[in-house]
Amino acid sequence: MLAIQDLYPTEFAHCYGCGTKNPNGHKLKSYLIDDRVEARFTADPTYTGGFPKHVYGGLLASLLDCHGAASAAAFAYQARGRTQSDGIGVLRFVTGTLTIVFHKPTPLGTELFLQGKLKSLDNRKAIIDLSLSAGDVVCVSAEMIAIQLPEDI
Repeated sequence: MLAIQDLYPTEFAHCYGCGTKNPNGHKLKSYLIDDRVEARFTADPTYTGGFPKHVYGGLLASLLDCHGAASAAAFAYQARGRTQSDGIGVLRFVTGTLTIVFHKPTPLGTELFLQGKLKSLDNRKAIIDLSLSAGDVVCVSAEMIAIQLPEDI
């Protein structure tokens, strides 16, 4: 199964967090599964934060940012009865706001599970509920308001 990011056109594949064409990036991969978008990521130990042996909060925020934008695009395609590979035009979303709540320190060396759920989709605006877990523990939650870019940008 191809990830949402695998279907981004080359001109949108440069993102540090999720771009397939960024040789130094994280290459986050998000997948639409029924009514949610999921991703898994294991942080390199260099991304330690202020709490020893735990992930730097900025990395967690950037993962949620990329995952939220991918989620918004996937839900928009789904709602319009389209697929990313239909050749009609690219639906790209950017972050309008990202409100993050850090619930618990996120341990290094653990696979992180990200989930996005559609809260609402109205024309060019998507609201996505996001969570990031380590094992069964939700470490971070967020809400993203994502805005669809005009197709001519």
